Amino acid sequence: MHLQARSAMVGGVASMLWLLAALLAFASAFGLAEASGHVHNYYDFIVKETSFNKLCKNKTLLTVNGMWPGPTITARRGDKVIVNVHNQGPKKITIHWHGVDQPRNPWYDGPEFITQCPIMPGKNFTYEILLSEEEGTIWWHAHSELDRAGLHGAFIVHPKRGEYYPFNKPDDDHTIILGEWWKGDLNHILEEHLRTGGEINNSNAHTINGQPGDLYPCSKRSTFKLSVETGKTYLLRIINAGLDNDMFFGVTGHRLTIVGTDGRYLKQFTVQNMMISPGQTMDVLLKANRPKGRYYMASRTFSSNPDLEFNNSTATAILEYKGTPRNAQPVGPTLPHSNDSDVALGYTAQLRSLASPEHPVNVPKKVDKHMLITIAVNTLPCGQGKICDGQDGARLAASLNNVSFQDPRVDILDAYYYNIKGVYEEDFPNKPPFFFNFTDDVTSKRYWPTKRGSKVTVLKYDTVVEVVFQDTAILGAENHPMHLHGFAFYVVGRGLGNFNETTDPATYNLVDPPYQNTVTVPKAGWTAMRFKANNPGVWFMHCHFDRHTVFGMSSVFIVKDGKKEDQKMGPRPSIMPKCY
Repeated sequence: MHLQARSAMVGGVASMLWLLAALLAFASAFGLAEASGHVHNYYDFIVKETSFNKLCKNKTLLTVNGMWPGPTITARRGDKVIVNVHNQGPKKITIHWHGVDQPRNPWYDGPEFITQCPIMPGKNFTYEILLSEEEGTIWWHAHSELDRAGLHGAFIVHPKRGEYYPFNKPDDDHTIILGEWWKGDLNHILEEHLRTGGEINNSNAHTINGQPGDLYPCSKRSTFKLSVETGKTYLLRIINAGLDNDMFFGVTGHRLTIVGTDGRYLKQFTVQNMMISPGQTMDVLLKANRPKGRYYMASRTFSSNPDLEFNNSTATAILEYKGTPRNAQPVGPTLPHSNDSDVALGYTAQLRSLASPEHPVNVPKKVDKHMLITIAVNTLPCGQGKICDGQDGARLAASLNNVSFQDPRVDILDAYYYNIKGVYEEDFPNKPPFFFNFTDDVTSKRYWPTKRGSKVTVLKYDTVVEVVFQDTAILGAENHPMHLHGFAFYVVGRGLGNFNETTDPATYNLVDPPYQNTVTVPKAGWTAMRFKANNPGVWFMHCHFDRHTVFGMSSVFIVKDGKKEDQKMGPRPSIMPKCY
């Protein structure tokens, strides 16, 4: 071969290799590189303090990439997502991928001292997120102290390529994140609670996509606006990222068609307003079929306990039709009253799984393990010679079956994996230690106290579990959004009053119950859910009111390995953060 031809060939191969390398780098950067049959979507999360001016005051907030809300992750069903979290903030943090089952992969689930030690300032940790059956809207957030007030964002899972929504394709979709804003520093607010044992201060404002809206001072110009065109249909991906409030949400003059929740599809139903609890997501279709103008989108607290102080303000955003005159004033807002339990209960009662051939349900019929778990706000002793700010000078606490969860000194997953003794106890009770009229407004003080403990429930692989959450009136009955990591579960029943194990199971929906990861337990009522323990690992269960998680309203399931290789927990990554 002539030297000139060989040189041209070498040059051509080199050019092709350079082009291939460039394409692979481009694909990796934009989440398109494939490996092991799954798309790898890669993200860098830079956690750092960012300055904001809201409610006429400057304040710094811990954010991801300087954004609040944080960046949106997008993927397709069954994808693998890689997120490298760089902690450039002043405190330790973790991130949780809310609604992702993480099959056999608890190492990257995120709750501090449950599945990992926190990421220390100046360190990084790369999360591997394995999607399986999730499809629709889920989200991510910090799972350390009260940090999710600033560290949160949407996680959108599209159908697999060649597959489609089980409803007519919308013309566009938009994410609506409901949040909260405190004028003060939440770290100091938490420190004050830990010092005094009293309540955690309420927020000063609700927000929609990071903005309080024009009903708050110094907020009108920054109000979030959503532009729509007459005749088009929009998919709204609504997330309640707030710390402590169930929320009503509505769009003045428009009906909302609910099509999904918690990354699963629902039978469609249409409402004027919806109720969404912290941790939950709702996929909603909105038809732009009103006269041209500006219409308020609004959110306000649904307060189920009238004895608790709460933020009774209204956050607003504006739905604006293209071609609307500049001087047109927004219409509304119109929302239910803050204590309208009929609207809230009526809404949740309509949630039913799609139950189609493409999206079937598989409700376990035979239950291996029954658990009745009471939910309560309690007290703990303040300390010898001290007076705290809780009831009767005690310290506020919370419990499940009268066990107030205490974070261990090392994470429970490591303790389980390495068989470290003394970190947790395997005797979380299957039923409450005492029975009484749980929902009676007048509850004896003898039921106020609780005890601390790091108690867990150990399950054999494939065990079918039914949990009945029973709210109690100890220090006040109220709604509780209960969230389970590692699983979605079928919400087979709910009711008001005390659960009756003889008669209430006859009312269960075993045909098309909603498949959720966060369920709203009604005030002075109960909710029954079922799941099959086929995801080995350590999985947190807790109230998604953050103040209640801080108080101890939490527990843990440990699911043991099955016999087959694909039923065993994955090996421990070598890069796990250390507990210092």
